[in-house]
Amino acid sequence: MVWAPDYITVAEYNAWSRVGDTVDDVETTVWITAASRAIDAHCERQFGSIAAAGARVYRRGAYWDPDLELYVQPIDDVQDATGMTVAGVAFASSGAVLLPDNALVNGRPYEAIGVTSCPVYPLTVVAKYGWTAVPTQVKGACRLQTSRFITRRDSPYGIAGTPDAGSELRLQAKVDPDVAVALRGLGRLGVPG
Repeated sequence: MVWAPDYITVAEYNAWSRVGDTVDDVETTVWITAASRAIDAHCERQFGSIAAAGARVYRRGAYWDPDLELYVQPIDDVQDATGMTVAGVAFASSGAVLLPDNALVNGRPYEAIGVTSCPVYPLTVVAKYGWTAVPTQVKGACRLQTSRFITRRDSPYGIAGTPDAGSELRLQAKVDPDVAVALRGLGRLGVPG
């Protein structure tokens, strides 16, 4: 997988939307990418991963959490802690904990590390950032949002339906409401625990 990938392929979209030809595949590719980035913006995260562990530098952001009795340093998403280091020390020996608790059991990434003393900045964390697999609901949301973007070709001014029949609908400048429902719970938590 790559960082910020397209969440579905043209073949997956065509199968879902029952398209039997390849006439619009180039256009469909554009809208799949647009739908994928709209999902990222809506969730304030992406659902890909880097190929191998890489370093990220954090220059600030730690805060004291009295409930956890830890300094919490937000980090980019991590679901695979293999090879992870914190300030040059192997994660297992660093004394750091990954937060939120039970993230992987709940199908979520770790979003922070907790340490007993305030981090010394700049703090370098090496990890395999990202998700180990694109969540199923993200793939479904991408199909729906791609369909909405493609359908927009038939309603260039953002209005669908007819006022005479009482079915006029103005399309909004945000993800489809059903996409938002499908993605509920996949946004950043903000507060570990």
